[in-house]
Amino acid sequence: SRLGILIVRHLKRLERVILGYLEVSDGPKEEARLGILDTLQCTIEHAWPRMPCRLPVLLKALLRLLWDVHTERGPTPEPVRAALLHKATQCLILLDRCSQGQVKVLLEGVHSSCEEKRVRECLRKVQEST
Repeated sequence: SRLGILIVRHLKRLERVILGYLEVSDGPKEEARLGILDTLQCTIEHAWPRMPCRLPVLLKALLRLLWDVHTERGPTPEPVRAALLHKATQCLILLDRCSQGQVKVLLEGVHSSCEEKRVRECLRKVQEST
């Protein structure tokens, strides 16, 4: 957050780091994933003009995270799973705002075909955000 808009200078490298952390579970507390979702949220807030061109990659990673958190049957406690789903949903909402509604359009087909209640609920929150 100290860098503000200057974070765009490091966006390519930062994107690789974010994607790497989102892909791998780091144990029951999921501290790394929760922290990287905070980082992503802060990055979107400060570098929002550059986010629409990164939308396909970030959207795919966040959707995969939602699915992984829902389907993983590890020792992760329910409150941690809920926090991961919430933070990923918040990132999707921010991405939608800075891409002028493109996320909602792209998620229409996913939402209608998804049968998993928790993932569907996250997608519904994105669809209903203003």
